[in-house]
Amino acid sequence: MKQTLIQGGLVVTMDPTLGDLEQGDVLIEDHRIVAIAPRLSAPGASVVNAQGMIVAPGLVNAHMHTWQTGLRGVAANWTILEYFKKMHAGLATLFTPDDLRIATLVGALNQINCGTTTLADWCHNNPTPAHTDAAIEGLAESQIRAVFFHGSPKPDPKPGQKPFWEVPHPRSEVERLMKSRFSSRDQLLTLGLAILGPHYSTYDVAVDDFQLAREFGLIASMHCAGAAARVPDGWDRLGQAGLLGDNNNIVHGNDLTDAQLKFMLDRGVSFSLTPETEMFQGHGFAITGRLRDLGAEPSLGVDLESCISGDMFTVARMTLASQKAFDNARAKSRDGKLPDTGTITAREALSWITVEGARMLKMQDRIGSLSPGKQADLIMVRATDLNMQPLHDPAAALVTQAGLANVDSVMIGGEFRKRDGRMLFGALAGRQQELVTSGMRIMRELDARLKAAAH
Repeated sequence: MKQTLIQGGLVVTMDPTLGDLEQGDVLIEDHRIVAIAPRLSAPGASVVNAQGMIVAPGLVNAHMHTWQTGLRGVAANWTILEYFKKMHAGLATLFTPDDLRIATLVGALNQINCGTTTLADWCHNNPTPAHTDAAIEGLAESQIRAVFFHGSPKPDPKPGQKPFWEVPHPRSEVERLMKSRFSSRDQLLTLGLAILGPHYSTYDVAVDDFQLAREFGLIASMHCAGAAARVPDGWDRLGQAGLLGDNNNIVHGNDLTDAQLKFMLDRGVSFSLTPETEMFQGHGFAITGRLRDLGAEPSLGVDLESCISGDMFTVARMTLASQKAFDNARAKSRDGKLPDTGTITAREALSWITVEGARMLKMQDRIGSLSPGKQADLIMVRATDLNMQPLHDPAAALVTQAGLANVDSVMIGGEFRKRDGRMLFGALAGRQQELVTSGMRIMRELDARLKAAAH
């Protein structure tokens, strides 16, 4: 039995029973937390000095297309309509399985570097089983905790082919994955489905995909924003058919009505928002406040590193700031003055990237807070850094002040993956060069294709 004692940190547990410890110890046995207290004794344990550190749950990135890591910044100036054309019908079609592997690997490593310990990897550029297997290989090599959401590509149809929105999710691939890579309960990697949903498919395809996810007991996550819905009344029809449930996750949801949101929430549907990307690309403003008005909380994700950075602290901060702006504007319009007090706390925003992310992935019994019995997924953030002192409120400091530069250590399942500010991944330089080579080749091939088409 391996024991690790993290000693003397300022512990933000996000567990309502334990609260915060101004100075506390966290005892870990193998991959689980076994005790949290102001002072613990563990003879023989490996001791980690956490003085001057905030010890907090590992962050949960509830939605990211990690396969786009090699295209960082490429989509920074695109609207969502340009993104569909230039990414899905363009760049995505040039990916080899190895491109998918290296992008997913380095993207996952960067998530660890930024303090994320659990990643919802939404992989929808996998035209062959080899692409799918390569992406999973990248996740496995990174050693991040992840749910691999198996999707399907969205190129323009070739003559004689059905368009992607008329094609059900491939049952054969789900069966293959369940019998192979996901045949046993993996401590780190699990499977989900990245389906089209009625916003991006026909109603019959949506029904087929919802039933497939339910049959295999998988979370079915789907986009709902961007272009106009293909089946405007699809959500209502799915609900009436009894197909909406707590294994369904909606990403974005900007154009849903309040009545639809309530209808879905009443049936256990979860919502993952990516406010920074949504504002960048024209999805609309995030529905954070609308969910809160209905008694629900969102999980948050980066979405696209081809558009924004992969830092979940920034995602939480952007979400908090944008919703406060809406709340303040609403109060001034309604009451002629600002609210008497702040409408959202920074601690609530921290829950969006910890507790709520865990809930969305149905892992709240395993991750999301520092609690005895849960997985030892945690971060240590230097509170003594120039941008962090003086420290008055540790939860607020994490959301409003902290960033990548302050993340000293990251532990996943009881193993440090980053320590003393350094990633513990021996082949990192080589993997980074592989990513550069992959990304540059894809861009060159697209340029060559466009020049050939022009002639």
